[in-house]
Amino acid sequence: MSLQIQMLGTGSAFAKTFYNTSALIRSNERNILIDCGSTTPRSLYDIQLQPDQIDGIVISHIHADHVGGLEEMAFRLLYESNQKKTKLYLTKAIADILWENTLKGGMYNPEDGYHSLEDYFDVIVIEEQVPVVIGPGLTIELVPTLHISSKPSYSLFINDRIFYSADVRFSEDLLIHEVTAKRNCHTIFHDCQLSGQGFIHATLDELLTLPEHIQQRIYLMHYADNMSDFIGKTGHMRFVAQHEIIDLPE
Repeated sequence: MSLQIQMLGTGSAFAKTFYNTSALIRSNERNILIDCGSTTPRSLYDIQLQPDQIDGIVISHIHADHVGGLEEMAFRLLYESNQKKTKLYLTKAIADILWENTLKGGMYNPEDGYHSLEDYFDVIVIEEQVPVVIGPGLTIELVPTLHISSKPSYSLFINDRIFYSADVRFSEDLLIHEVTAKRNCHTIFHDCQLSGQGFIHATLDELLTLPEHIQQRIYLMHYADNMSDFIGKTGHMRFVAQHEIIDLPE
């Protein structure tokens, strides 16, 4: 099976039309989620995938539009799938705060023996900037990138040739030198704030300053509900659609 990425959602944190941005990597009959926002379980339902068909979840950072669906996933695996533990891939910096700061309030249940993240998931702590094999022909590398100051946040390299920004401020140096010149990524999935100043996300205006040969590799995601107003105004980049499947070289 060729490597595929299917966008489960393509909307910004406040979008109501396109679901939270998250992606499904399909590789050699394995299903790996990139993030699991509040709308991700609904999107999986839409494409007729059950939580127990997910082999792993990679977490980029702990905003609700990226982790808000983990509680539902965990409870459904627990109660509907015979306590199956799906692999949860994350760095130590995120592991230290995801349970205490985000999930514990709803999932802590000492009477039944549920005290930690590890009681619900097979937690795999991975090192920053170290490629990790998560399936045949599939590696993931989490690299620190700037989203919110003082909060850990990561972008992903998939098989070293695909860049997935998650949420990141615009970085010309990252995109030109690391993503394109050094790694020669053939495909880039990049979040895009369509208007206004890019305090925590790359803006369309900023991305339009990139050279044409880089723009041609970019799929725009994490956009607002007024995306249709910008069709034809994205240079050589294009919007990726919710539930669209992209076939990629392995």
